Amino acid sequence: MLAHLSILQVVVPLMAAPLCLFLNRSKLVWLFALLVCAFTFVNSIFLLQQVMSSGTIIYQLGGWDAPWGIEYRIDELNALLLLIISAVGTIVLFAAHTSIQKELPESRHTLFYSLYLLSITGMFGIVSTGDVFNVFVFLEISSLSGYALIALGKDRRALWAAYQYLIMGTIGATFILIGIGLLYQMTGTLNMADLANRLAEVNQTRTVFAAFTFLIVGICLKLALFPLHLWLPNAYAYAPSIVTAFLAATATKVAVYLLIRFTYTVFGIEFSFSILPLQNLFIILGLVGIFAASTAAIYKTNVKHIFAYSSIAQVGYMIIGYAINTTTGLMATLLHLFNHALMKSALFLALGAVMYRIGSVQLSQFQGLGRQMPLTMAAIVIGGLSLIGVPLTVGFISKWYLLLAVIEAGMWPVAVLLLLGSLLAVLYVWRIVETAYFKPPLPGREAVQEAPWTFLAPIWILVLANIYFGIDTRLSVQVAQAASQSLFGINP
Repeated sequence: MLAHLSILQVVVPLMAAPLCLFLNRSKLVWLFALLVCAFTFVNSIFLLQQVMSSGTIIYQLGGWDAPWGIEYRIDELNALLLLIISAVGTIVLFAAHTSIQKELPESRHTLFYSLYLLSITGMFGIVSTGDVFNVFVFLEISSLSGYALIALGKDRRALWAAYQYLIMGTIGATFILIGIGLLYQMTGTLNMADLANRLAEVNQTRTVFAAFTFLIVGICLKLALFPLHLWLPNAYAYAPSIVTAFLAATATKVAVYLLIRFTYTVFGIEFSFSILPLQNLFIILGLVGIFAASTAAIYKTNVKHIFAYSSIAQVGYMIIGYAINTTTGLMATLLHLFNHALMKSALFLALGAVMYRIGSVQLSQFQGLGRQMPLTMAAIVIGGLSLIGVPLTVGFISKWYLLLAVIEAGMWPVAVLLLLGSLLAVLYVWRIVETAYFKPPLPGREAVQEAPWTFLAPIWILVLANIYFGIDTRLSVQVAQAASQSLFGINP
């Protein structure tokens, strides 16, 4: 059984997704999907423990040796991502039954859970596989189910948001497929480890340069790097609350994983950062993204939009850490992957609770909520403080290591700009605090109650995780450091 953990992480939710269609009762489907996600969470913990103690896990499908067969390869980086996706997927799903009662008609509940499991399957597959064409297949599974989940939103604008995401996502996926095809043409292999060996002989050819460009642009579309981010704000704002909480914490993280995997493992550090001027380009795009998205967030009136633009800014922080091309920089990026997933899942889930009680997430509707929904609003405040990077929260840990990496690299102007970017976050978080705590409740809405416990329990699990991992950083720092050193070929 232990030998098959890596494949079970993908197969179990994949097989469970169609089974949901045979369970007619909404609560029964929810319990079944929750049980499946809980299994993947426990499984990911075992995988992480195994990788940290025994090294990389290699699983060959059908007993065929690589590169002829497909292999699943789980190292520290894969194991970290599997833990993030499964943990968030399970905790967020706990609130799903309550949330979708108000946001989706009952006839669509079964479809929702089926699509949710397909989306999580696709993400697990992307992160687990050691085969680049398999990456594309799982990317399509997660993307198509993601488009459908967003389109389920009750606001008619959800259809337009899903369509925008579909168009941009399809362009990104096509670019990735073209890049993979060009690599296969030049090397005759699709296995990542084998590709890395064979590319060394042909990496000065125009075809490989073209493949690299297609892959980078396609992946950057998927991770919503400025200025390729236009699909993200509306997708997050108009999707059902549970979908937003799940995708905001996982989708862009998987795309960042792909960027790291292709540049560090497949093409290699020298090709990606020495031969091509990626470093300066990504640092500039990251900084512009932080300031442009944070400034846009300050002027938004829909709180989901505020945090959606905040997500684009946070991608900028991740990209800057990645672009520095040092072990500390990459470690900061991986820490922020983990920490940002905790922040955004808590924030969007809390917004789901607000949506459940008052039917809106417009900033003007937040008046007086600090007194009417004290636990929910306290969660939003703590999540906001984490976004800013206040000490004793996970956001502080991410930004601390990122500043260390920037200063180590001698990029003092970048360090100053990163701090200024964090100050912008203070402005848009303060707008929410001011409205909720310093303005009276709207007329006729004095009887608003606190969110039900089925919302509060997962929200506060995530909020407390924001605080706990901001104080005890052993797990996150140790795994991020091990993954970073492994990608740089350093034996700890």
